[in-house]
Amino acid sequence: MDERIVILGAGQAAGQAVVSLRQLGHAGPITVLGDERYPPYQRPPLSKKFLAGDLEVERLYVKPEGWYAEKGATLRLGCPAESLDVAGHRVRMADGNHVDYDRLLVCTGSAVRRIPVPEVNLPGIHYLRTIDDVRAIQPSLREGARLVVVGGGYIGLEVAAIARELGLDVTVVEMADRVMARVVCPEISAFYQALHEAAGVRLRLGTPVQGFEGGDRVQGVRVSAGEVLPADLVIIGAGIVPVTGIAADAGLTCDDGICVDEYAATSAAHVYAAGDCTRHPNALLGRRLRLESVHNALEQARTAAASLCGQPRAYTQLPWFWSDQYDVKLQIAGLTGEHDRVVVRGDPEQRSFSACYLRDDLLLAVDAVNQPRDFMQAKKLLADGPVRVNLARLADASASLRDAAED
Repeated sequence: MDERIVILGAGQAAGQAVVSLRQLGHAGPITVLGDERYPPYQRPPLSKKFLAGDLEVERLYVKPEGWYAEKGATLRLGCPAESLDVAGHRVRMADGNHVDYDRLLVCTGSAVRRIPVPEVNLPGIHYLRTIDDVRAIQPSLREGARLVVVGGGYIGLEVAAIARELGLDVTVVEMADRVMARVVCPEISAFYQALHEAAGVRLRLGTPVQGFEGGDRVQGVRVSAGEVLPADLVIIGAGIVPVTGIAADAGLTCDDGICVDEYAATSAAHVYAAGDCTRHPNALLGRRLRLESVHNALEQARTAAASLCGQPRAYTQLPWFWSDQYDVKLQIAGLTGEHDRVVVRGDPEQRSFSACYLRDDLLLAVDAVNQPRDFMQAKKLLADGPVRVNLARLADASASLRDAAED
């Protein structure tokens, strides 16, 4: 194949797509168009080791920058795409130039969800999504500085953990009545609340942010009843949203993500999409999903590359996720949300346990806290969909999770 393939976006999905295209035998030109000035890189370390200063920026890259040229791929970085002409097979760039393609892969990813409150643009208030975001934050991570984190999800809590380890005074403000409420059960939330409080983090739950105060720089976070929390630094982690504007403007079908089929094809001929920006059908779960995960970005990019190379294979993957906070690793296999009970295996007091989500005695998902064996076995058990389990064996932490599955 010598067709011109253009990849719109330069995140982790884009990097994996280049790797897979070459592995699958595509010999034609590949051009990657990225808003940022960095080659495709991993985002999870941004709120962990990279934020802490323990990781060099080059360690984030999917491949060294020079690798792309070696493989005949062109990186056009630091110049955003402005519009997409699917009929003319052309991407117009913000600098007025254009790039033509035979086939297009859209990997525009996601962007931070911005909160519409007064004075949110004061200096010292940051979002965390890119390498440059982290570099802007790092000079303020001084021992004793007062940090307010807005949002008690994965990113907010990971940032809080790093900041406490660096000696900052940390308060987390969360609108919901528990941390990570969107993704985990109350038992997991309670464990992480206790974990952070033991580390010295103040958690203000059920507390919406009403605005910020300061002059030349943020000085406080205004919450309910006019209370102001002192702040030298604010980091907002209010979630992310799919970047679909350029696709929607070009007429691609979008619905909280660019709609694709199981082969990563969009509604436009010769246009595919992968990663955080997509909504795709999941045969294991029987519904359409938009997933914000490294696993999805990598696997869907492999699927898209196969389709681009004329070797289509359906994307059918069990979703999984992870979060590192202090010395505790949370690993999640499957999706919750439709469960009717939770069975806890092990003792949270020992900082090693699992929460198993069930519906009608069918195992749907497992949250494993410092329990890698449960996580790996859950991935295998759920690889073909929900599994019927014996509740007594499931609750017995001395038995393996695999033994709980009924034949």
